[in-house]
Amino acid sequence: MKKSTYMPVIPLLTAKKDLSDTPEYVRRFHAMAKPSGSKCNIDCQYCFYLHKAELLGQPKQTYMSDDTLALFIENYINSQDGDEIVFSWQGGEPTLMGLDFFNKVVQLQKVYAPCNVKIKNDLQTNGILLDDNWAIFLKENDFLVGLSIDGPQALHDKYRVTRSGKPTFERVMAAAAVLRKHQVPFNALTVINRHNVMYPLEVYRFLTQELGATYIQFTPCVEANNFKQTAPQFWQEQMLPIIGTELAKPGHPMSVVTDWSVDPDEWGRFLIAVFEEWVNHDLGRVLVNLFETAVAQVMGLPAQICVMAEFCGKGIAVEHDGKVYSCDHYVYPEYELGDIAKDGLNDLVFSTRQEAFGMAKRDNLPSYCLQCSHLKLCWGECPKNRLIRAPDGELGLNYLCSGFRAFFDHATPILYGITALLQQANK
Repeated sequence: MKKSTYMPVIPLLTAKKDLSDTPEYVRRFHAMAKPSGSKCNIDCQYCFYLHKAELLGQPKQTYMSDDTLALFIENYINSQDGDEIVFSWQGGEPTLMGLDFFNKVVQLQKVYAPCNVKIKNDLQTNGILLDDNWAIFLKENDFLVGLSIDGPQALHDKYRVTRSGKPTFERVMAAAAVLRKHQVPFNALTVINRHNVMYPLEVYRFLTQELGATYIQFTPCVEANNFKQTAPQFWQEQMLPIIGTELAKPGHPMSVVTDWSVDPDEWGRFLIAVFEEWVNHDLGRVLVNLFETAVAQVMGLPAQICVMAEFCGKGIAVEHDGKVYSCDHYVYPEYELGDIAKDGLNDLVFSTRQEAFGMAKRDNLPSYCLQCSHLKLCWGECPKNRLIRAPDGELGLNYLCSGFRAFFDHATPILYGITALLQQANK
């Protein structure tokens, strides 16, 4: 099962200070590369990516070719400036490509990277195929691993199962053990769904105390009920419910979301419970994506993750066939930007079309959001979750709105206290 990482927020074009009359710019963006496409060796019930081959009309059993790989690596490096470039390898399940493929990745990066540019790699995986050979390679080549795990065994195995319906927890824990054995750094990627959201402390304490994770990415599971056929923002408007109604929550036969999607109010309670545990016991030791970015934003710094940023469009998805899409969650025909065999990534990412996609995150917010005291901490979260209506019926409200409002109502005074302590410590 593919787990989506929130994109680190980097400006598409950052002005450089110089003495010339013509401004110079640093081109920065991030690509999620999917060399195995949607193919995976397990069958998570909540996966949003397994159907992509059928949706996009891709041939079965097709992987990224050597030619496409070389073209992508060269293109990605040449389309950016700066002294560091990060490659993210996802799927589906990217380890299905095998170690030979990733050895080619490392060699090609050495060929195409300028001597003054540092190349980094991260790999998001379900861990099923990881063994000593994989861990040795990952350690030697300085890969950061994102390991998908949804909490203790009973919670993890609720949705994360093999194609024959067997549990995967023990195999994921074995992967974590082999990563620790070889000192490979890894983060916990945890999808919060309708089931495990009810057990916030059990999930958090397992990840920090038993798994030993010091960085945790919580991703709320939100999928429109027609996500396999219909792209975000192409929904039937008359079918979008008002916040707080039965159809704006999972469980109703006519709900706007799938049954496994997290309940928005339970999401808020989950965040509050975990935040209290984090503040009281793990502040400064454990990094939680949503809490770390909130601290930064309260300090007046930019958001650290794309979903909480004012704009998006800075993180594209590159499929195994070389086609490029506006975002990992927008891999639909409607959001295809082009093909790296025909178009440069530079031209696609910095196109007027992609700029409009990114600006729409802010420009299409309903009045309900614009009047919210937490606007600059949330910015309407991810546009793919804007599935419901505001209380007055206006379109474009985020499905998770009530949960985030409850969390920020609770956490904001504490966040300001944390930032005051940080600022005092830095004086």
